[in-house]
Amino acid sequence: MAGPGITTGGPLLLVGCGKMGGALLSGWLAHGVSATSVTVVEPKPAAGSLPGGVTLVAGIDAVTAAPAVVVLAVKPQQMDAVVAQCRRFVRPGTVFLSIAAGKSIAYYAHALGDAAIVRAMPNTPAAVGRGMSALCANAKADAAQREVCDALLTAVGEVAWIDDESLLDAVTAVSGGGPAYVFLLIECLAEAGVAAGLPADLAMRLARTTVAGAGELVHQASEPASRLRENVSSPGGTTLEALKVLMAPDGLQPLLTRAIAEATRRSRELAS
Repeated sequence: MAGPGITTGGPLLLVGCGKMGGALLSGWLAHGVSATSVTVVEPKPAAGSLPGGVTLVAGIDAVTAAPAVVVLAVKPQQMDAVVAQCRRFVRPGTVFLSIAAGKSIAYYAHALGDAAIVRAMPNTPAAVGRGMSALCANAKADAAQREVCDALLTAVGEVAWIDDESLLDAVTAVSGGGPAYVFLLIECLAEAGVAAGLPADLAMRLARTTVAGAGELVHQASEPASRLRENVSSPGGTTLEALKVLMAPDGLQPLLTRAIAEATRRSRELAS
């Protein structure tokens, strides 16, 4: 588990400091990683986005220290050039942690050679410390290196390890893209409120606050989501009438099942 005093075993190199890279960096520093041990490769950093003490370089060729952890946080379409430049960091004490969608462990093994590799799929709630990440490692990554990667991702939320890398396609579809589905739910709920006669600003406020509150409730509750749903659904009440529509054979479940299947299919295409 992560906590104050995360130990990486040496310098940490973060390649890419966009929204997700920045969220990870903030989480690491908040959990005890020394800013002076971190080097960030980011050609165009946002003004004021990096805390003091962190070393910023524009390119990988400017990195001089041998990192213990290399976190690859660039877009998948940029990865070919980036990973080729990172090959010089391969050594027994270095682990490569990638958060890029659609790039397999085999891809990194081909590009890096005999390297310890961990592939992770986090999601955007990492920005507020409530992310969900699934991780998968190759055989070269030892227990200590897996523990370091676990700590770095736990610093921004919860972590689950999987042995079957192919499951990361479904993980990408469910939790990787999941926040977008929830944001769409807010939009749709607000629009339905407007259709029912509510002013647009009030409908959006009701939808946003309700979804946020329900998320926090399920986060804190020990009961399963189904029980929480039942607790809101009084027999003969208004909520039950709405649920009859949402839980119909052509309702929300088959729609989400098709959506997740399409996202999973696309993730597999990107990895091929």
